[in-house]
Amino acid sequence: MTKHGKKYTAAAAKVEPDKVYSAREAVALAKETSITKFDATVEVHMRTSLDSRQADQQLRDVVVLPHGLGKTVRVLVFASGEGAVAARAAGADLVADDDETMKKIEGGALDFDVAIATPDTMGKVGRLGRVLGPRGLMPNPKAGTVVAPQDMERAIKEAKAGRVEFRLDKTNNIHVSIGKVSFTAEKLYENYMTLVDAVNKSRPSGAKGNFVKRITLTTTMGPGIKTDPNEHMQGAE
Repeated sequence: MTKHGKKYTAAAAKVEPDKVYSAREAVALAKETSITKFDATVEVHMRTSLDSRQADQQLRDVVVLPHGLGKTVRVLVFASGEGAVAARAAGADLVADDDETMKKIEGGALDFDVAIATPDTMGKVGRLGRVLGPRGLMPNPKAGTVVAPQDMERAIKEAKAGRVEFRLDKTNNIHVSIGKVSFTAEKLYENYMTLVDAVNKSRPSGAKGNFVKRITLTTTMGPGIKTDPNEHMQGAE
């Protein structure tokens, strides 16, 4: 059994373990029960009934949260020629358009949060899969991170503004950050509802009934707070 400190125990005491809270209640409680000295991240964890091994039950998409994530997002772009020029003009933090930079990335120099690539570079990028894949940094058309040079400005702007990817993990659950504890309750609520709405709209064709079985809101090192998935997945408050 995990032993928790006094701060966590006191925070957890404010959460009724069997109660299912409304979105607004959960957000307010998450702010109140944050126990870290730093500005903790607020996370949403969704347990689904999907089976990602089935072709018609896979779920992967992106959403731009209206209030961002409260952090500076560093963007790396794999591009050459026109694409590299467009990436630099659009404010990319790093452009990988030479062998030296590619070798640094292959060696684990991963000082970036989002990777974007132009289609013509995916042959080279694919060879970095063992480095980028485990970190969730591999560019992918479904995630909106493989783009043509003319779409580069929009892609970089969205990435820096708070575009997040949501997808099923190996246990068919979804884990997404929606901001910081320092955000107002209203901003966290709006980010939360935007995410839930996006997941609902990305419903796989093979999903049966209410495919999100449980939603838990947490902060870094804080207690979990249950919210009602049926209520939210129907777009209600």
